[in-house]
Amino acid sequence: MDQRIVDLYDRFTHGELDRRDFLERLATLAGSTAAALALLPLLTNDYARADTIAADDPRLVTNTIYYQASPTRLSVYMARMKDQQAVRVPSVIVVHENRGLNPHIKDIARRLALEGFATYAVDLLSPLGGTPADEDKAREMIGKLDAAETAQHLVSLVPILARAPGSNGKVGAIGFCWGGGMVNRLAVMSPQLKAGVVYYGQQPPASQVAKIKAALLLQYAGLDQRIDAGIPAFESALKANHKQFEIFVYPGVNHAFNNDTSSRYDKAAAELAWSRSVAFLKHELG
Repeated sequence: MDQRIVDLYDRFTHGELDRRDFLERLATLAGSTAAALALLPLLTNDYARADTIAADDPRLVTNTIYYQASPTRLSVYMARMKDQQAVRVPSVIVVHENRGLNPHIKDIARRLALEGFATYAVDLLSPLGGTPADEDKAREMIGKLDAAETAQHLVSLVPILARAPGSNGKVGAIGFCWGGGMVNRLAVMSPQLKAGVVYYGQQPPASQVAKIKAALLLQYAGLDQRIDAGIPAFESALKANHKQFEIFVYPGVNHAFNNDTSSRYDKAAAELAWSRSVAFLKHELG
C-alpha cells in the first residue's frame, strides 16, 4: 500500500485528523471517493483474525475480574496456565492500544499466559463504561481520558498483582502504541514495576527518566516518524541516568507492526520482537 496512505491513516487513528478530513485526503490519494471507501476495510483492524490462541484454549484459565484501583473499578481480562495453579509465577499487565481492550489484546494476554505468566489485560476505558465494539468510538473515548490519572490506575494495580494469590511478587508490563506510552508513564511512576516492554509508545520527558526503576525493552518501527522522533532524547536520558534498557528499531516497518489484525502487520518483525519480549520478561521476572 502507498506509504502516504499508511501515514495518513496513522495520523487519523492518533487524533490528528477527524474522520471527514481523513476521508477527503484519502480520496485525493486514492483518486476518488469510491476508491477511498474501497480502501477503508483494508486499513481497519480485522478482529476475525485476532484469535491466534483460541479463547477457550483448554490449556488456559481465563476470566474477567475487577480491581479497585485509585479509586476506579477496573475491568481486567486475566489468563493463566491451568497446570500452574499451584505455582507462583510473575504477573504481567497488558496495556491496549487506543482502541481499548479488544479481541487482539486479549489474544496477546493468552499468548503470554502460555509462556508461563499470569497476565492481566486491563480495560483502561473502564471509567467511561468499558471498551465499545466500535473502534472509532473507542478512540474518541481514549481522547477523553486524563493521561496522568489513567497511569495512576496502573500504578495502583502493581502492588495488588504483586500480592495476588499465585504471584511470585514480581510485576511487569507490556504495552502497544498508546499503551506503550502508558507503560513508559507507569515505569516513571511505579518503583515496584520490575520490567516494561514498550512497542512504539510515546516517550516520557527526559526530566522524568531518573525516576524509572524498571528494566525496559523499547521496540520501534523504522517508518514511524511520529514516535521515532522521541527516541534520541529518551535514549540519552536513559544512558545519563544509568538505566537498564535495550532499544530495537525494526527497519522498513510501520507503527502497529505487531498487530496481526492490522494492514500494517509485519510478520518477520513481529515474530522477532515477540521473541525478544518473552525472553526479556522471563529474564527480568523469573
